[in-house]
Amino acid sequence: MKTVLKSVLILAVTFGAASFTNTMTKRIDIKESTIEWKGKKVLGSHNGTINLQSGYLEIENEQLTGGEFVVDMTSINVMDLEGEGKEKLEGHLKSDDFFGIETYPTAKLVIKNATKNADGYLVNGDLTIKGETHPVNFDMDMGTDFASTTLKVDRTKFGVRYGSGSFFDNLGDNTISDTFELKVTLKF
Repeated sequence: MKTVLKSVLILAVTFGAASFTNTMTKRIDIKESTIEWKGKKVLGSHNGTINLQSGYLEIENEQLTGGEFVVDMTSINVMDLEGEGKEKLEGHLKSDDFFGIETYPTAKLVIKNATKNADGYLVNGDLTIKGETHPVNFDMDMGTDFASTTLKVDRTKFGVRYGSGSFFDNLGDNTISDTFELKVTLKF
């Protein structure tokens, strides 16, 4: 009888505590959200866009606690070139030299936790590109209907080593920076 009473008491406390939390999921409007990328090389840089496939943020008691975003790697778009140069670079970025979109058509970011600070949130998560997952940390601003961040990604951690001076010698002016930048604006 004591065991049954303990079990009932534990369930009552658990359900009672859960009823006082306010948890919600904010779905990302993928058509209104943007991801802009920028990659640098010795003699310049290239920039473009890439699309979200899906995404959401988890909010508990008005605080960011988690989330997940899937990026459509097949949507890589180069914005600073036109014509044949644009097509050639987009094809190369989609090839196995870079993101291998036939094998890896998506990338994913999972927010594991977030800590509120004076400027917004410090976010800790796991980023998966080309089937490899590594931790990432970045600052994120968040309003009532948007969130935004700029983060740098070391592509070589994900097996994207083409043109990297860290892995290949004598590249000279053809050396490409190991990091690329993502400027993300989420609307919900």
